[in-house]
Amino acid sequence: SEANEMLQDFGQDEAQDEELMVRKEKLFTKLLYMAITRDERVFRLAKKYLDVIDVTTIEKRMIGTGLIGGKSLGMLLARAIMKKENPEVARSLEPHDSFFVGSDVFYSFVVRNGLWWTRERQKDQTTLLDGAEEARQRILSGDFPEAILQKFSAMLDYFGQSPIIVRSSSLLEDNFGNSFAGKYDSYFCANQGPRQQRFEDFLSAVRTIFASTMSEEALTYRSNRGLLEGDEQMALLIQRVSGGMFGDLFYPKVAGVGLSYNPYVWSREIDPEAGVLRLVFGLGTRAVDRSDDDYTRVIALNAPERRVESKFDSERRYNQRRVDTIDLRANKFASHSFAEVVSMAKEHSMEMFATRDAELERHAAETGKSYAPSWILTFDRLIQETGFIEMMNTILATLQGAYEYPVETEFTANFNDEGEYQVNIVQCRPFQVKGGGQISQPPSVPEENLVLVAHGAVIGQSRLDTIDTIITVIPSLYSELGQRDRHAVGRFIGKINGHEEVKARKAIMLLGPGRWGTSTPSLGVPVSFSEIRSISVLCEIVDMGEGIVPDVSLGTHFFHELVEQEILYLALFPNREENRVNDELLESAPSRTADLFPGESLADVVRIIYVEDLPGKPELVINANAPEQRVVCYLDRG
Repeated sequence: SEANEMLQDFGQDEAQDEELMVRKEKLFTKLLYMAITRDERVFRLAKKYLDVIDVTTIEKRMIGTGLIGGKSLGMLLARAIMKKENPEVARSLEPHDSFFVGSDVFYSFVVRNGLWWTRERQKDQTTLLDGAEEARQRILSGDFPEAILQKFSAMLDYFGQSPIIVRSSSLLEDNFGNSFAGKYDSYFCANQGPRQQRFEDFLSAVRTIFASTMSEEALTYRSNRGLLEGDEQMALLIQRVSGGMFGDLFYPKVAGVGLSYNPYVWSREIDPEAGVLRLVFGLGTRAVDRSDDDYTRVIALNAPERRVESKFDSERRYNQRRVDTIDLRANKFASHSFAEVVSMAKEHSMEMFATRDAELERHAAETGKSYAPSWILTFDRLIQETGFIEMMNTILATLQGAYEYPVETEFTANFNDEGEYQVNIVQCRPFQVKGGGQISQPPSVPEENLVLVAHGAVIGQSRLDTIDTIITVIPSLYSELGQRDRHAVGRFIGKINGHEEVKARKAIMLLGPGRWGTSTPSLGVPVSFSEIRSISVLCEIVDMGEGIVPDVSLGTHFFHELVEQEILYLALFPNREENRVNDELLESAPSRTADLFPGESLADVVRIIYVEDLPGKPELVINANAPEQRVVCYLDRG
């Protein structure tokens, strides 16, 4: 109220009213600490780019009291930075339509539902998980104060039946050094049907996000980052979903992740300082969550037409096939094939985003078969005929300049059939990548001393280092396992990395077939990141006999984990020229698996190799050059 009263005086010539200027400065500082942030580094950004009017505008959309949290602040800061540093681009951004649930709502909810002491025990490493699952279940059935329910209800009436998203925005989230990527939930509400049901669905979404603060994954993350003593409360960002209605489906035409620094340089033409986009058609969930059955379009901003794939046949094979949407008829988040989405869009053109598959159509004509128009999501016209890439380049460069640090954004873009568009900045946070410079070329090594050579799909900081432990999943044996046993391999990998002797090792390289972190065992090894977080190098061997190809995971939550832990990621294609892995060595070297885990049935499938057990006690050297997309791992026998 004090701020609103002072706004009436701000029309005066402030240069002549020193007292007003001092009062304004003190009030603004107070407001920032009360509602925006208490993190000093972020505070300086907020003070530079926000003003009293911005803060009072937030207050008008605030439910409860407390701080708005990292995700809300990142979104607001990005818009304020663009408004001040590049007004022309800022005017073309899509306005956000947001409400902010203050962190005190979570605090009072925890107290009201008898969970205070559980929260206190989580500040102690030894009692971190005590009662956490019970607390999670109690949150999922917890109740809210009547005053908060009334404000939630009024907000829902404001949105009507527009789809909304309830996003986590905790106090520690999206700060410098801690992204919490994927640790807390966000939840789409289709918001269709009877009002009472829509209200209950919304309350369920809020409880689900509150409950995610008690998950083992989130608590372990806080513990590993030394954040147990930090004041971690959950604020919320509630937004009208950006997009349009196409038949019964609601989605934006384009969404994705933008990084101002590109850690994946797959060609000498790529400038890592220019940034990169990971682009999808439809909701951006497919860009931030690793989709086991699909691929995305990765665009280097200084060479947007330079694809990771070299031929159109590869484009056809490794393109996005499924689209995440809000299904209004089914009243839920849903994935559909792109062909289904095209058929539902009816009169809306797809030519800006997709290319007709001329070869498939020609083959159908030659064989006399009937066919529906076949589309491949290439985004070619979007890249070649619009200013979208240039605009995203400008946005990322401007934000990085303001942060004085690489940034990551999440965005949507909505296009009409004339090609006009607006970009919506959904999220912005510091990007914790460390750049890796050039290192020396590896020496000439006898073939028998090479462990692996990989060219392409290298993410992480360049390094010249030694490895003392190899954990390898033998592809030929893994491919023979059933689905249940493949899940068991994932759990066993977690047990290995949790073993005290293994944890004491200096540097571990983990190799296995297909995609690490998949939820689909037919595509790779199903592990959670917490089960492999102690490793130094992660290698995906593209050799399952099932046509599995790694999807470049830039911008996904899995990728964030790799970056924050400074894990080097590489994909190895054994059938490609200049790529090879020494299967004979990995399958014949002495294995410690049976010694560390007596009676383990998977001891032949998962081998633990201590380098000092190899004949002659050599060193295992890894020479990884990220800019050149080359990794050579070899035995140095002195």
